[in-house]
Amino acid sequence: MEMKAYIEEAEKDLLHTYNRYQIVLERGEDVYLYDLEGKKYLDFCAGIAVFALGYSNDNYKNALKSQIDKIIHTSNYYYNVPAIEAAKALLKASGMSRVFFTNSGAEAIEGAIKAARKYAFLKDGKTDHEIIAMEHSFHGRTMGALSVTGNPKYREAFEPMIGNIRFANMNDIDSVRANINEKTCAIILETVQGEGGIYPAEEGFLKEIRKICDEKDILLILDEIQCGMGRTGYMFAWQKYGVKPDIMTSAKGLTCGIPGGAFLLGEKAAENSLKAGDHGTTYGGNPLVAAATKTVLSEYERLDILGNVKTVGDYLYKKLDELASKYDIIKAHRGIGLMQGLEFDVPVADIIKDCMDNGLILINAGTNIIRFVPPLVIGEGHVDDMIKILSASIEKVK
Repeated sequence: MEMKAYIEEAEKDLLHTYNRYQIVLERGEDVYLYDLEGKKYLDFCAGIAVFALGYSNDNYKNALKSQIDKIIHTSNYYYNVPAIEAAKALLKASGMSRVFFTNSGAEAIEGAIKAARKYAFLKDGKTDHEIIAMEHSFHGRTMGALSVTGNPKYREAFEPMIGNIRFANMNDIDSVRANINEKTCAIILETVQGEGGIYPAEEGFLKEIRKICDEKDILLILDEIQCGMGRTGYMFAWQKYGVKPDIMTSAKGLTCGIPGGAFLLGEKAAENSLKAGDHGTTYGGNPLVAAATKTVLSEYERLDILGNVKTVGDYLYKKLDELASKYDIIKAHRGIGLMQGLEFDVPVADIIKDCMDNGLILINAGTNIIRFVPPLVIGEGHVDDMIKILSASIEKVK
């Protein structure tokens, strides 16, 4: 069947919740993807910041194949060795105390919200506690995750959300203070906002929030689903600032394509929140997903992923700065490591489409921002190739 025919079949059978690009991807190699017709694409999307190790990591592939031959799923009524080993490695990398493995990033957010509310409930027995989230944030599509997502367009059709959520402005500590009251039990934010436009938290802002949370016994939840797992050059973005959360969420690069996520708790939250029977998952942390997690963490160390991100991330920053200086239609450039964005004063859909036609996969963050979240194993040569294609596409619309 030809690619066009597959797309027509998909449009008949799949629920239309995505306006998909008109290609059918078949395989990957290194940092490249190939469609059904054999066309090669340089991948600067990585499955939305997921495929950190690229598409040719044999240790990762072999670990999954080996685990499939042993056992894939048992449920959480029983222990399994991959989950025990994955938990140990993840806690070592994060410095957190306990981990709960989930099926996705959105489910990790759900667990974090429940843990925060249970922590507050155990203190005073009340159920009217409030959570402060950030405007322009994105935390997922489930009802709880939507409730703390600071963009009305994602929420309005599905109201009412879970209650008692207030929204403050990112990097505006006075806005946060204005929303705090005796009912506040948690503050949640992305250490680097992704879907909202690639906005890193400022160090002073994060440190002041940490101080407020300590003074008022409020839990700090940091969403590291997109910005974590090495994407900023640190295993988790908060480590750059030295501001440790009480609860942290992770996914995407955590499992590199196998559906999985986690929320992690510091000692205070772990000892005083969720207990047996409060939370659960059928698939979370099953042997296959856990084998992926532990192998990813091992490969990060073996390949010095963090070192590569810092080196290539600096190079990418330089090249995107040069691009921003060259073209007046680029309004801003921001980001950290291999999580960067260019903001344009025109919609970027046509630029992204033209890049794809010329063998480069990019994605947007909103209507006028191009997001750069490639596999973390890219080199400077890949950046040069990307810049060449992108520049030619910008020339057509400037």
